[in-house]
Amino acid sequence: MKLILLSGGSGKRLWPLSNPSRAKQFLKVLKHEGTKLESMVQRIWRQLCSAQLADATYIVTNKEQVDIIQNQIGDRIRLIVEPERRDTFPAIALAASYLYSFAQVSLDEIVCVLPVDTYVEDRFFQKMEEVEQAIRESKADIALIGAYPTSPSEKYGYIVPVHHELIMPYMTVRKFIEKPYKEEAQKLIEQKALWNCGVFVFKLSYLLNQLVKRRLPLRYEELVARYAEFPKSSFDYEVVEKADQIVVIPYEGDWIDLGTWDALTEKMDTHVIGKGMVSIDSNNTHLINELEIPVAVLGLSNIAVISSPDGILVANKSASPRMKEIVKDIGQRPMYEERRWGWYRVLDYKKLEDGNEALTKRLKVLAGKNLSYQIHLKRKEVWIIISGEGEFILDGKVSRVKQGDVLQIPVGSKHGVKATSDLELIEVQIGSELVEEDIIRLCMTWEEIKSV
Repeated sequence: MKLILLSGGSGKRLWPLSNPSRAKQFLKVLKHEGTKLESMVQRIWRQLCSAQLADATYIVTNKEQVDIIQNQIGDRIRLIVEPERRDTFPAIALAASYLYSFAQVSLDEIVCVLPVDTYVEDRFFQKMEEVEQAIRESKADIALIGAYPTSPSEKYGYIVPVHHELIMPYMTVRKFIEKPYKEEAQKLIEQKALWNCGVFVFKLSYLLNQLVKRRLPLRYEELVARYAEFPKSSFDYEVVEKADQIVVIPYEGDWIDLGTWDALTEKMDTHVIGKGMVSIDSNNTHLINELEIPVAVLGLSNIAVISSPDGILVANKSASPRMKEIVKDIGQRPMYEERRWGWYRVLDYKKLEDGNEALTKRLKVLAGKNLSYQIHLKRKEVWIIISGEGEFILDGKVSRVKQGDVLQIPVGSKHGVKATSDLELIEVQIGSELVEEDIIRLCMTWEEIKSV
């Protein structure tokens, strides 16, 4: 079996911590091993490693998330990068084409697709063997995993099976109900319906035949070239709803969509992350503060207070599912991003009287990591080393840098840095247009850079 994790998201459901580059699955708010915090993607990767499924796993993502995935779980994971953001059907089709073209996977291979932010117990991954067996024995087009509901939730889709006598470890699916009202959800639970976990299992040949029917190429390079022709459509709509036979395997255990602040804070083991305090009489209130200034919450219950470089949120938890609609028009650039080498945070931005722009960042380059050898055409930069040591290269000349050094980087100069210990610096950009796209990368590894 091959596992495909889907990593996407616009970064709006858990604003202001999430943004287009740091979607909800990358937020480090889940407790692991004492006081250590981990993200959803780190959690599921740890579970896959424990279940010995990591070597069979790929992640489909967009180019904006490549760096943060490598930052959080390393270079071991194999990535399939979308040419542009679309929806789950194009993403899964691209993965199937990759398996067929590059990984040379057998057409008879079973493929399991699941969201990268799946929050489940470890035993969920023991179902992988069952679901593989179910799709082979049943001859179904698609197999799903459904969780037993714990409440009549309006947030999830429901799977209604044909029967409930578990003579077999799977049941045939009769119909789907998408996010019903609470009263209808209660009736569905009484009919022993299951929550839809968003897991799709099929033979590789089945999905490749779906591409043939749509006159789309099977070869990966050709599919990438024609990716814009795909409809921005979900896998549920394009494939699942049109399948002839679908089976579902029940799962009894924790399964939660941590896509809202009320759901996510339920899984936090502390009420305060970052600088701040919550008063004793503030019941079920959580504070997450990524800023350097303290935040105090006094006498407020059932509230989420979230503070980050991207903004500040004070919300009643029951209203948090409406987050996307209220922040849909916020179009500012991400103010915090994690990269393969570390992270950066925007400290200040302003328009200057001469028409130029000025942007100030704080960067941390982790020990042993390096920035690429790069050129900017629309800005000059000044770097101030505030802690740590490293090697700096400017137009081919290498020098040692340490705390207190000030580095001038003119427009068009080739430059890069490698941290020998964790290296923090303040970067001031001044130019006509300060965007992340103003970068020409010449080399990525330090060995390549020093050999140029």
